[in-house]
Amino acid sequence: MSKQNLLSLLEAEAGEYVSGEEISRKLNVSRTAVWKQVRKLEADGYLIEAVPRLGYRLTGKPSRLSLQELLPKLRTKRFGRKLHLLDVIPSTQDELRRLAEQGAEEGTLVIAEQQTSGRGRMGRHWVSPSGKGVWMSLLLRPSVPLQMTPQLTLLAAVALSRAISREVPVEIGIKWPNDLLVGGKKISGILLESAAEDERLRYVVVGLGISVNLEAEDYPEELLEKVVSLKMASGKTINRSDLIATILDEFERLYDLYMEQGFAPIRSLWEAHSVTLNNETLLYTPQGPIQGIPRGLDGTGGLQVEMKDGSFRTIYSAEIGEVGPRVD
Repeated sequence: MSKQNLLSLLEAEAGEYVSGEEISRKLNVSRTAVWKQVRKLEADGYLIEAVPRLGYRLTGKPSRLSLQELLPKLRTKRFGRKLHLLDVIPSTQDELRRLAEQGAEEGTLVIAEQQTSGRGRMGRHWVSPSGKGVWMSLLLRPSVPLQMTPQLTLLAAVALSRAISREVPVEIGIKWPNDLLVGGKKISGILLESAAEDERLRYVVVGLGISVNLEAEDYPEELLEKVVSLKMASGKTINRSDLIATILDEFERLYDLYMEQGFAPIRSLWEAHSVTLNNETLLYTPQGPIQGIPRGLDGTGGLQVEMKDGSFRTIYSAEIGEVGPRVD
């Protein structure tokens, strides 16, 4: 028995209960097998009510993105105009890298309803269930020096923060370099992966994962102290097509600004949205942990940290640890 067989049976009953015994008989499987397939459908975003002595009934289906709804909402000239909307794939990053190697143009976008191997920074697994989030990757082909690539990470964080603020009534802060927080909990992941040749940047794949309409039960219990979805934070179900269109709009505007005026305006916007600056902070760098007060970004995008002796160190790679009280 496949989950599709079970789904077809439940859909045919139009919201009425079907006993586990009847399902077992009709599909010629055990009650345990039925339960396992119910769990798989729930993981895909289907709402199935289970009541002892009554059985199972389908009460809701996952919200699906569609090109018919999304494309008319786009306000961009390039970003998202070449759009690949897929159902279940291992990773939007891997799919877009494949397209990039085949010559896909800048602004090409890959969106998946579900990722089975979604990843964040440093190879961490990213929870990305079906129909509840925005899991997408955007292709850039910027004409900037290879060493300036980290600036695009900061740009992506600003674009995402501004876009979410336009669509959802929550207060967002950026934790260096690109974690977006609501109430101290993470609501998105940003991953940039680049390809270069002879010190020349060929392309950048920008992965954006936003926990939009996830419920608490969609997360592993051990993550609930650290993560939250926009629905959980705002109490409202978010239209994912509206959010995607706004993200692309903000991203294209800021990207064009960056290409015209350089990093300075992006730097100012990032600092204005930051929750990292002017707080006593522990930073875990590749060279070991350091403690200091981040005061701002330098012209390349490095984090300027004031040490206890009043000197400054510029940090380009670190994990942010404990954050203390604000120090002005």
